[in-house]
Amino acid sequence: MPVRLRPRQNRRREKLPEIEVFAIHALETNVDEGAEPLEWLLLTSVPTYTRAQALERLAWYARRCTIESWHRVLKSGCRIETRQFGNVERFVRATALFAVVRWRILYAMLLARLDGNLSCEVLLQPIEWQALYCRTHGSTEMPDEPPSLAQVILWIARLGGYLPRKRDHPPGPTVIWRGFLVLHEITMMYRIFRQDE
Repeated sequence: MPVRLRPRQNRRREKLPEIEVFAIHALETNVDEGAEPLEWLLLTSVPTYTRAQALERLAWYARRCTIESWHRVLKSGCRIETRQFGNVERFVRATALFAVVRWRILYAMLLARLDGNLSCEVLLQPIEWQALYCRTHGSTEMPDEPPSLAQVILWIARLGGYLPRKRDHPPGPTVIWRGFLVLHEITMMYRIFRQDE
C-alpha cells in the first residue's frame, strides 16, 4: 500500500517535503519446525499495487546479497575509494576494468556454489589451473583430468588466506580476490619457467 513519510519534527526548519513510498510486508509461511520465518517490511519508490508487482520487488530485494558482494569487491578488493584518478575519464576507464574483475570473482564464487562438480576450465585457462595445481601440490605432475571447479576455488581462496575449518562459511569475495592476485603471479612465473621446455 502507498504510505507517506513525514520529515522528523526536529528537522522542521529545513522544510523537507513528505515522500510517498509503497510499503510491502512479506511474511514467509510453511517454514520447517524450529526455523524462524523471514519477515520483511520493504519501502520502495516504485509503484506497487498488485501481488505480482510486490513479488517482483521482493525478488529484487532478495538479490541484495549478491549486489553487496559486488560492491565489496570494488571497495575492498579493488580499493576504488583509495585510488586517485585525477579526472573523470580515468575513473570511468578504471571502473570499467574493475567491473570485469568483479564479475569474474563473483562468477567464480557463485558458480562454484551452484555446481562445484564442473570442470575448472569453465573459469580458468589450462595454464592457470596447471600453475595453481603445481603450487598447491608442490609437484609438476598433472592429473589426467582438470580438477573440479569447487576444488580450484578452494585452492584459490587458500592462496587468499582462507582457512577451511569445519564450521566456516564458504569462501567469500575478499579471499577469492586476494587468491586471484596470487594466482596471477603464480601463472606468470609458471609461463616463464615453461618457456625452457
